[in-house]
Amino acid sequence: MLIVRAMGGLGNQLQQYALYRKLEHIGKDVRLDISWFRNEAFQATMAAGRELELDYLNPLPYKVATEEEIRSVLGRMWEEAESIGSKIKRKIHPALGASFEESDMYHEQIYGMDGKYLVGYWACEKYYADIMDILRAEITFPNCEDSKLQDRNDEISRQMDETCSVSVHIRRGDYLDDINKALFGGICTEAYYRKAIDYMRERFPDAVFYIFSDDIPYVKEHYQGEAYRMIDWNDGKNSFYDMMLMSRCKHNICANSTFSFWGARLNDYSGKIMIRPSIHKNTQECIPEQMKDLWKGWQLVTPQGEMI
Repeated sequence: MLIVRAMGGLGNQLQQYALYRKLEHIGKDVRLDISWFRNEAFQATMAAGRELELDYLNPLPYKVATEEEIRSVLGRMWEEAESIGSKIKRKIHPALGASFEESDMYHEQIYGMDGKYLVGYWACEKYYADIMDILRAEITFPNCEDSKLQDRNDEISRQMDETCSVSVHIRRGDYLDDINKALFGGICTEAYYRKAIDYMRERFPDAVFYIFSDDIPYVKEHYQGEAYRMIDWNDGKNSFYDMMLMSRCKHNICANSTFSFWGARLNDYSGKIMIRPSIHKNTQECIPEQMKDLWKGWQLVTPQGEMI
């Protein structure tokens, strides 16, 4: 049995679910462990608390790992982790002997594993690119409980269908905090967005850019004109509808954010162009040949505004 741990925000949870489905697709006996969302010690490692947002979507076909199944994979080390203080436990848990922790962009060896507990975010497109049609059919969004919000999203979806629509995700918010800035800051620069938008305009002069951001005052100041439309009404627990609207656009410009990666992935427009930054974190080195292999179908732009 293989067990994939779910953790983080919705974009990360979808990647863990996608890896789970890929392993199931190749015949593995696999489970998804959702206990992270009920464990205060694990939650304390995040700057903000997280919920199991997979459950916000229409029901997904995954099997939840029971405590007994987790114990059967992790064995004695799980018992030891359970018996020590929570502060130490959250440090030890990812490194338990029977676990495998992600340490690179792509680990092909996991397809041959058994009896492992898999810990990571699994962002790389290559993991599940060949089952994206299956994932797009499974990952769907429920109607809003708020009928006015539903009507508004329906109307903007109609406009996206009728225009040469391009989603632009500009994530600032928590990426400006000291805790995140060193790791994620300075990647999706103004030069990055200028190049990505120019690239789209060269191909689609009538493009309409739908801006998604957690810093609306900033984007209203920097993106003015009839070509730009701000999406600023899906908030709180309804924020995931922004991902749905991104997926309704014909083309996508992503931040270094798994949330907008999935907005692009769920887009089923046959001629779509997807643009993402050349690196996700400042600890990564962009090796063009490697990135083009691991992210087939994506256009890559550096923080300096260069297409690679």
